[in-house]
Amino acid sequence: QVLLVESGGGSVQEGGSLKLSCTSSGFYDTECMGWFRQAPGQEREGVASIWIRGGRTYYSDSTKGRFTIFHDNTKNTLYLQMDSLKPEDTAMYYCAADRTKLRCSWGGSWPFRSDEYTYWGQGTQVTVVS
Repeated sequence: QVLLVESGGGSVQEGGSLKLSCTSSGFYDTECMGWFRQAPGQEREGVASIWIRGGRTYYSDSTKGRFTIFHDNTKNTLYLQMDSLKPEDTAMYYCAADRTKLRCSWGGSWPFRSDEYTYWGQGTQVTVVS
């Protein structure tokens, strides 16, 4: 059974940092993984993605320079280090994974398309207060 479990969310002051974790179980050959977020009343958006085998990372314009995505193969865990947080970063954050499509490696908008990912976690809430 494939399972993604996020952790690390919470409430933080503007300008602060949080580190999200996503632990995978049930598979060990992931190609693409990503972090998405969804605020109330808004569409889900991709914020960071990684093509694990190729070692490439992708960031949305709103998170580039502030967020860092990385994967620890030994722990089968995906991370999102979030620095310089802003109130507009407040959202539910979801981890996502795909094992076969590989289209995240194409770059552009592909790493941030929700339909490119097969497996999803339940989410962890991030709240940034000013």
